Amino acid sequence: MFDTFYPDAYVASAYTIDFEKMYEEGVRGLIFDIDNTLVPHGAPADNRAVGLFARLREIGFDTCLISNNQEPRVKPFADGVGSRYVHDAHKPSTKNYKKAMELMGTDERTTVFIGDQLFTDVWGAKRTGIQSVLVRPIYPKEEVQIVLKRYLEKIVLHFYRRDREKEKRQDR
Repeated sequence: MFDTFYPDAYVASAYTIDFEKMYEEGVRGLIFDIDNTLVPHGAPADNRAVGLFARLREIGFDTCLISNNQEPRVKPFADGVGSRYVHDAHKPSTKNYKKAMELMGTDERTTVFIGDQLFTDVWGAKRTGIQSVLVRPIYPKEEVQIVLKRYLEKIVLHFYRRDREKEKRQDR
């Protein structure tokens, strides 16, 4: 029932992902959310984000940021990290996940999405047919509508963890 919203992986931070392994497995394009995925909500690109994107280019990835924010928020961040971008993305609509893949020249098999929200980021990626990595939000203070979504996410993540534990026990 909840598995519609399950990410392919759930990690502490976008900065802890084994990107080298992803590249070895054939991933060539990475789509990122910005706020609470790479930096606190509304923050500019910081040294950590700039360093991550430089490392990703060095590995061989193309990147694209997709955000529901408007261009005055997204473009300066994208310029700061040196990435393509799509603003006003209307996630979880699949349209702009597809546009991001077109911009990068990748497809569903060679693209991974990384974001902090289940009901926009992960669900949109799943609906598009691409793998998703859910990260813990960087900064806990958020707008009311997001706080309500986070409560519902906790319920889904409870079942996600339970189902993953069940799978691990069955694989033994």
